[in-house]
Amino acid sequence: MTTTSLQDQLDEITSNTRKLVQADRLAISERSVEDLFASGIEDRIVPAGAQAPEFSLKDARGKAVSSKDLLSVGPLIVKFFRGRWCSYCATELEIWRDLYGRIREHGAVMVAISPQTARQNDFMAGQHGLPFPLLSDPGNKVATQFGLTYTLSQDMQHYYKSILVNLPFINSDTSGTLALPATYVISRNGSVLFAEAHSDFRVRPEPEEVLAAAFSAR
Repeated sequence: MTTTSLQDQLDEITSNTRKLVQADRLAISERSVEDLFASGIEDRIVPAGAQAPEFSLKDARGKAVSSKDLLSVGPLIVKFFRGRWCSYCATELEIWRDLYGRIREHGAVMVAISPQTARQNDFMAGQHGLPFPLLSDPGNKVATQFGLTYTLSQDMQHYYKSILVNLPFINSDTSGTLALPATYVISRNGSVLFAEAHSDFRVRPEPEEVLAAAFSAR
């Protein structure tokens, strides 16, 4: 297990990206982050202290997984991620892969949710050795219940196409929506103990903060 913080690893991805990607392309992404922050979306997510929306989604093998069933086992960590194409998400989920043993030892459970198809989730689970369920959220319907969904600008949709990220194919959806990467901890009674989402997809909470909330849950 690495001793480098998650954010340090994500910052290294950002540094390498800025060396490799043309400045005009980077400017499109930077502007998108700024516009998203200015929209106030971070203030509209389901906050700590609220009741979490219930959900039932299919895993990579097509099996329905419900939050109600998960919470019958223990406190639930929910990671909303953008997709297997996002290097920040893959790096973050690999960190959580290495922490999964601790999560289960403390009686908690974990799932990760994205709009990508079950096939994409299956590829990702195998490629990165992820032991927790990856759930498909078609059209970001559950993410919308958590207040995380936004519509990509035309510039960003063209940007993703230019870097060969075919979201309509990956997500089997032409709505042009994504969800903020987000982290939730939900207690067994459905109350949100931890909630964090950032307009800047390059920023994620440190796992130890999340685990502290999950392990203190009753």
